[in-house]
Amino acid sequence: MRTWSSPTLMVVLFAMMATLARADQSGSIVKLSATAAGHHALTRNGEPFFIRGVGGNGSLELLARMGGNSVRTWGADNLPVLLDEAHKHGLTVTVGIWLGHERHGFDYNNADQVARQYATAREIILKFKDHPAVLLWGIGNEMEGYGEGDNAAIWSAVNNIASLAHQLDPHHPTMTVVAEIGGDRVKNIHRLCPDIDIVGINSYGGLSTLPDRYKKAGGVKPYVVTEFGPPGMWEVPKNAWGVPAELSSTAKAGAYRTGYKDGILAAEGACLGGYAFLWGQKQEATATWFGMLLPDGSRLAAADAMQELWTGKPPANRCPQITSLKIVPAQPGGATDQFDPGATIHATLDASDLEGDALQVKWLLRGEPENYSTGGDDESAPPTFPEAVIAGSLTKAQIRLPSNGGGYRLFATVNDPHGGAAVVNVPLLVKGPVVLPPARQAKLPVVIYDEGDPAKAAFVPTGWMGNHKALRLDPLFADRTHSGKTCLRVGYQAADNWAGVVWQSPAGDWGDRAGGWNLTGAKTLSFWTRGSAGGEILTFEFGLIGKDKKFSDSSRGKLDKVTLTSDWKQYTIDLGSQDLTRIKTGFAFVLAGQGRPIEFFLDDVRFE
Repeated sequence: MRTWSSPTLMVVLFAMMATLARADQSGSIVKLSATAAGHHALTRNGEPFFIRGVGGNGSLELLARMGGNSVRTWGADNLPVLLDEAHKHGLTVTVGIWLGHERHGFDYNNADQVARQYATAREIILKFKDHPAVLLWGIGNEMEGYGEGDNAAIWSAVNNIASLAHQLDPHHPTMTVVAEIGGDRVKNIHRLCPDIDIVGINSYGGLSTLPDRYKKAGGVKPYVVTEFGPPGMWEVPKNAWGVPAELSSTAKAGAYRTGYKDGILAAEGACLGGYAFLWGQKQEATATWFGMLLPDGSRLAAADAMQELWTGKPPANRCPQITSLKIVPAQPGGATDQFDPGATIHATLDASDLEGDALQVKWLLRGEPENYSTGGDDESAPPTFPEAVIAGSLTKAQIRLPSNGGGYRLFATVNDPHGGAAVVNVPLLVKGPVVLPPARQAKLPVVIYDEGDPAKAAFVPTGWMGNHKALRLDPLFADRTHSGKTCLRVGYQAADNWAGVVWQSPAGDWGDRAGGWNLTGAKTLSFWTRGSAGGEILTFEFGLIGKDKKFSDSSRGKLDKVTLTSDWKQYTIDLGSQDLTRIKTGFAFVLAGQGRPIEFFLDDVRFE
C-alpha cells in the first residue's frame, strides 16, 4: 500500500479544490433540439430544462423554494450580482440585452447608433457568457414598438446581434422578445432573423389562445412566454369615466393559472416555458396591477398559483382570499362609484383564510393616475390620502373623500401571519373641479443629455417637429466630445423648411397627460454646443406647452437664433424667479433651413 506524505497530500487536495472551483464557475451548455415532428426542447448540461421562471427583482431564495428555476432581465444592469445570486440558489438567468426604442429617440437608420448598440451587446456577451447561471440571450424587449412590427432595420439589427452571439458563444441560444404577435412580427422574425433561435412573446389577456394564434401566424420557431400575468389595463373594460377595473389578487391567480395551462403547458414542444410577471412590485397603472409580491415581500395568490403549477403542490399555508370589495350606497339605488366632494362613504370587504389564520387589514385611499404609460415606462406613484380613512376593520371601512374632484381608488390589503397577503381596490370618482396633481419633485441637477441610460432620463427626445424626416440624431457620437466619451450629434439633411426636437415628460405628450418635473431650485438651464463648420443658426428653449393645454408648462425660456462656432461653447438660460413647478418640455432645439445641410453637437445639457 502506497502512502503520501502530508505536503504531497495537501498539494493534491488544493489541486482538487481548484478544479472543483473552476468547474463550478464554468459556463453552462444549453442546447435547443428539434425532432422531425417539430417538437422543440431545451437541455442544460445534458438535462431536460423547461423554463419555470419570473421577471422582476423579488427574492430569489423564495423563488427557488417555490419551485422556480429561472429569472429574466430586460438589460444588463446589476447583472454580476444577479448571476451570482441566481447561481447560489440553483437558478438560471435569461440575460436581457436592451435594444433602443424608437419612442425613446433611437434611430435604427442611424449607422453610428446601431454600431454602438452592437458593440455594447458584444461587451455583454463576452463578459458573461461563461457564467454558469446564463441560460439564454434575450436580445431586445419590444424594440419593434406597438405598431405592425414592420421596420426591417430593427430586425436586421436584432439578427446581427444574434449572429454575433452565436459566434462568441455557441453554448447559449438566442431569443428576441416582442409585444404579443400582432402585425408582421412573427413573419418578420422568421424571414429576417435566421439567427434568432427562440421567439420571446409578452402576452397577457391573450395567452390562452397564443398557441393557436402563433401557429396561424406562421410560427415554427419555438417560443417562450417572456411575460404573462393578469389582463393588462389595455385589455379590460373601462367604467363610465374611462378607468379600468382591476381584478383582486385572488382573481388574478386564476388568470395566471389558466394562462399557464392553456398557453404554455398545453403547447409544450412548441413552447419552452414562461416567465411570470412581475416578481416584485411596481407602479404600473396602479400600485398592485402586475405585482406578485407586496413591497414588504409578502406573497400574493399569483405566487401561490405558480408554486402549485411548478411543483404540483400548493404552499403549506396559502394566501388569504378576497371575494369582494363593495361600496354601500347611502340610500337604496344610490351611487356606488361617483360622489360629491368631501362625502363620507362606507365599504364592505369579504375576506377569508383557508387555514383559519387571524387576518389583519389595511385600508388606503390613493389618487388615480392622470394617464397610463406604455411599454412599462417608469410611472410616478399617485398621492395617498391616509387621513381619508375614518375607521376600518376586516369587514368594513368608513372613508371621507377629498374635496378635490377627480379619480381615486380605495385599496384593502389583507395579511396573514405567514407571509401571505391579498389586495383589492375599487375606483371612485369625486365630482367637481379637479386641481391638477403636482409634478414630481426633481433632485437637482436634472440631466437632459449625458452618457447615462436614456430609458431612465427625466425627459426624452420624442417631440419631433417640422421636417423631422430630414433630422438624424446620434446620442453616442464619440469624436471631439465636450466631456466624457460621447456627445449628441444632430444632422439636418435638408436645405430649406424647418425642424426641431423637444425633450418631453412623459414621452410623446403635448400637454394632454400628467407628468413633468418640479424643478424648483434650479437657477440655470445650461448646455454646451458647437457646429460642424461654424455659422449654424439655432434656437434653444424649454417650456413649449401653453396654457391652452390641460397640463401645460409652468414657465418658458428661450435663446433665439444662436450662431454656433466650430468650438465648444457653453450657453445658459437664466431661470431667475420663474415658476418651475411643472416643466413638461425640458429642452428643445429648432432650426430653419440654411441653404445647405447642417450638423451640430450638444453635450452636458442640464438644469442646475
